[in-house]
Amino acid sequence: MASTESEFTSIEICAGAGGQAIGLHEAGFRHLALVEIDKHAAKTLERNINALESWSWEKQHCDLLAKDVKLFEPDTDLPKSGDLLKRDGVDLLAGGVPCPPFSHAGKQLGKYDERDLFPRMLELVKELQPRAVMIENVRGLMDPKFSDYRDWIVAELQGGTYREEDGNAVTLRGLDYTVCHWGVLEASDFGVPQLRPRAILVAIRNDVLKDVKYEWPTPTHEEPVSVAEALDLSMEERYKQYFDGADGQRARDALKRWRDAAGGRDRELKGKGGGIAPTLVGGSKKHGGADLGPSRAKAAWRLLGVSGLGVANDIETCRVKESEDRDLFGPDGPMLTVEQAAMIQGFPKGWVLDGGKTAQYRQVGNAFPPPVAAAVGKSIIEVLKAARERDARQS
Repeated sequence: MASTESEFTSIEICAGAGGQAIGLHEAGFRHLALVEIDKHAAKTLERNINALESWSWEKQHCDLLAKDVKLFEPDTDLPKSGDLLKRDGVDLLAGGVPCPPFSHAGKQLGKYDERDLFPRMLELVKELQPRAVMIENVRGLMDPKFSDYRDWIVAELQGGTYREEDGNAVTLRGLDYTVCHWGVLEASDFGVPQLRPRAILVAIRNDVLKDVKYEWPTPTHEEPVSVAEALDLSMEERYKQYFDGADGQRARDALKRWRDAAGGRDRELKGKGGGIAPTLVGGSKKHGGADLGPSRAKAAWRLLGVSGLGVANDIETCRVKESEDRDLFGPDGPMLTVEQAAMIQGFPKGWVLDGGKTAQYRQVGNAFPPPVAAAVGKSIIEVLKAARERDARQS
C-alpha cells in the first residue's frame, strides 16, 4: 500500500485524548482528521502521533485541529488530508459527543444543554456524506425521557417520524442512511477492567449497505479482567521502590494489603462480574482537583483496596515530593496514578498524556475505552469490506 493511501479512513470529532481514535486505528481505520477543543487533549494526540511508528500514516496525512467542532470547516481546515477527502471521500465519521447533557451525574438537560453536539454531528454527516457513522455517548441517553430526541436523530439519518414537545408529529426524509444498531456495550465484556456501559449508534449509508448485514459486536471476554489482575505489576513497581529502605516492611505490608483486598474482591465476585472498577469520571473544569468519583464510587474503590480521594503522583514525582503517606500508605490503600487510571480505561502502555496531573486524569476519565472502540470499528469495517467486494464483482 502506498504511503499516500489507506484502505479505510475516518474523521473524528470530540477526539479527547484518543481513546476512540486508538481503538479505530487498531480496527484498521486511518484518521484524516481529529478535532478536539481541549488544548491538553489535542497536544496528547499530537505528541503520540508524532512519536509512535504505528501512527506514521497519520503523522503524514492527519490534520489535528485544536478547535471547537462548531467552527470546524472541512473544506478549508484540512491542509494535509483535504485532497484525499475530496478524491475518495471518508469511510467513517465518528465522535464521542459530550456526555453531560445525558449523564445521570448531571441534570440531563438533553438538547437544552449548550454542550449537546448531536446537531453538529448531523450537520457534518450531511456535509461529508461518510460511508458509515459511529456516535458514542453515556447509557443515560437511552433513558425513556430521551426517546423523542433519539427518534429525531434516527429520523434525521434514515427518515421517519418523531414527536415535538407540543405533541405534533414531524416526518423527515432523512440523509439516506440506515441506523443499523443503537445499543449499549459494557466495557468489561471487552477486557476493560471497569464498569463502563456506553451507548453507541452505528449507521451505514444506504448505497453502501444494500444487501450487506451489519453484525453488532459480541463480547471478547467471558470473564472480566479484574482490577487485581490489571494493576498487579504496576502496584508492585510503585511499592518496590521502597523495599530496600527504611520503609521496606511498610511497603511490603501495604502491597500485601492491596493484593488481599483486590484479589479477595475478585474471588468474592467471580462469576458475578468480577472485581472490576466502578466507572471512572473525568470531572468538570469548574470544580477542584481530580478524584475517583462520587461517594458510591469511592466506596467501591475502597473494597478494591484503593483510596478514591484523589489521584497519586507518578513514581518519580512521589519520591521527589515525598508524598508517599498520601499516595501509597493512606488508611484506605494507595491512590491510583494517572497511568493506572489509563490502564483501567484500556489505554495501551506508552500512550503519553499532556498537561499536569489533573488535566491528564480528566483526559483519561472522559475517554471511550479503546478496546470497545476497536470492536465497533471492526464491525463497521466488515460491512465496508463486504460492500467493496460486492461492488467490485458487479463492476
